[in-house]
Amino acid sequence: MSRFKRVNKADSLAGFRAGNTDTSHSAVPYGLLKAARKSGQLNLSGRGLTEVPQDVYRLNVDTPEEAKQNLSFGESDRWWEQSELTKLLLSSNQLTQLSDDIRLLPGLITLDLHDNQLSSLPSALGELQELQQLRLSHNQLKALPVEVCTLKNLRSLTLQQNQLESLPEDLGILENLTELDLSNNNLKGLPSSLGHLTCLQKLNLCHNKLSCLPDSLAKLISVKLLDCSNNQLTDIPASLSEMPVLEQIYLRHNKLRLLPKLTAPMLKELYVGNNQIEQLETEQLACLTAISLLELRDNKIKALPEQITLMSTLTRLDLTNNDISTLPASLSLLPNLQVLLLEGNPLRGIRRDLLTKGTNELLKYLRGRIKEEPEKADEGHTAMTLPSQAAVNVHNIKSLKLLVYSEKQASDIPGEIFDAAADQGVTTVNFSKNQLTSVPSRLLEFQSSVSDINLGFNRLTCCSPAICELLQLMHIDLGNNQLSDLPPDMKNLTKLRSVTLNFNRFKSFPEVLYQMVSLETVLLGNNQVGLVDPCGLQKMVHLTTLDLSNNDLLNIPPELGLCTSLRCLGLEGNPFRTPRAAIVTKGTDAVLEYLRSRIPS
Repeated sequence: MSRFKRVNKADSLAGFRAGNTDTSHSAVPYGLLKAARKSGQLNLSGRGLTEVPQDVYRLNVDTPEEAKQNLSFGESDRWWEQSELTKLLLSSNQLTQLSDDIRLLPGLITLDLHDNQLSSLPSALGELQELQQLRLSHNQLKALPVEVCTLKNLRSLTLQQNQLESLPEDLGILENLTELDLSNNNLKGLPSSLGHLTCLQKLNLCHNKLSCLPDSLAKLISVKLLDCSNNQLTDIPASLSEMPVLEQIYLRHNKLRLLPKLTAPMLKELYVGNNQIEQLETEQLACLTAISLLELRDNKIKALPEQITLMSTLTRLDLTNNDISTLPASLSLLPNLQVLLLEGNPLRGIRRDLLTKGTNELLKYLRGRIKEEPEKADEGHTAMTLPSQAAVNVHNIKSLKLLVYSEKQASDIPGEIFDAAADQGVTTVNFSKNQLTSVPSRLLEFQSSVSDINLGFNRLTCCSPAICELLQLMHIDLGNNQLSDLPPDMKNLTKLRSVTLNFNRFKSFPEVLYQMVSLETVLLGNNQVGLVDPCGLQKMVHLTTLDLSNNDLLNIPPELGLCTSLRCLGLEGNPFRTPRAAIVTKGTDAVLEYLRSRIPS
């Protein structure tokens, strides 16, 4: 409508020109081309185009039509001040080919051709040396022209849902790539040069026909996520352990018979469901020193070894649909285990109703099956009875480095507890479910070793600055207390990965947490939080889980959608109106995508 108003007001020859326009003009409204010359952006998505109109290729070459007329122009119509086209969106059309004339748009930074019918690409594509984003997914490409490999500024290359059977060896020249999606193709092998993509952060190879992975993948020093699901892999090269920042690896739906031996130092999530794994070996479990999520569902595992306790950082273990008949009681000693999934196993000796009560009840039952080591006459100090009638489990202290004094309703921790653990290198402390009003000062005695502390379900009104001196701390649970703030010096805890603050009295997101870039999990549900700073959250580059459910958030800032590291965002139970509940229930990805769409351009 606005275009017609403009014509009636200023263009006396509009009717004459309209009668002489060719088919390419009718495919792309002239006003759209005119606007593109000013903005440098042209969106022609979903217009049913079978070819790219010549006017588009020649947008910055030909003199605009209005310049040929003897007309006066206002300030907004200075055609000679046109911008070079940098963004061209041609997705969801019916394009079968792209002309060599694409070289006439050398300033393109983004070229989106996804969801078309392209079976080949012109070599002239290699002349777009400014290109940073090339979207080619959902086409019919069988090969990638080698010229694409000369685009040295390319950051993102998406090729999923094509018919690629191989890749050019020169792919490794694209050293600035941060994202490469090759999923849903027919690839049977990968070029060894793939290892040269040292800026790559995310590599998606799922749904192909790969039977092996090249050792050169170990050189991908920036890859955090590797998805090799739905292939034909029978083994994983040990060299993958050399990937220094690898955090997530997906190996679902392959032909693996053994759990991969992966010593990657940052590996936190390993998905190996739907394989043919029958046995878990101690050697493989011992390698997973930082693992928090292990998915083993739909395999053929018959038993869990006692050494499962080696994975002390594990929070979620999925063993659904295996052949497990018994559970080792030592499973209950995993200090951080929060979710244990066992549905579809032929378990014996455990009542069905117990399995339906959830992880906590099951672990409590397993703990009750652990038999204390018999006391020996010459070891009277190994199990002492305190005035509080609580036995010190010295086996746990010495063997598992675990100090537990929980569910005693105690207002302080007896000194004998700390005495028994002296010089034992305790790594895990559980003082939950008591009546503590302050953080025990003697925790500092474990300053050099303790990495996990549970002070949940107490009466803490403030968090003692002493906690900030426990520099090895990686996990802390302060849930179900009466806290409203955290000490500023907590920023010194540079190894802290998770903090639980559910069911406290926080009215805003604790300021100090914004400064703690090591944090991966922040649980702040069931408080009174009314405000979060999206800019602060964006600085928390490793944050993957954020629970803000059941708080007082009246609005969710759209910029929160820029926190792309988030994989789990809990917003339920807040009084905000947007995003709507229907979007929130779709999950984190849908919420983040919605929020990004609301950011003012």
